[in-house]
Amino acid sequence: MPEVVIYTTRFCPYCIRAKHLLKHKGIEFKEIAVDNNRHLRQEMTKKAGRTSVPQIWIGKRHIGGCDDLYHLESTGELDGVLAEAS
Repeated sequence: MPEVVIYTTRFCPYCIRAKHLLKHKGIEFKEIAVDNNRHLRQEMTKKAGRTSVPQIWIGKRHIGGCDDLYHLESTGELDGVLAEAS
């Protein structure tokens, strides 16, 4: 299984939804909480080119946010992305 990394904040509903989908699919992930941590948020922004959370990576591929993750799932592409990154 590839490394899945998700940058989150504690009360973000989109972060909660994204984590729910990953858990539902049995996908283990590393969560990096950027609440009140300016350095981690800057790291995320530099890597993703976006300031919003969540920001999700599967392997080295930047997936984007919650809507992007759900889009991959709804089109049946998420399993393929996971397989490619393994």
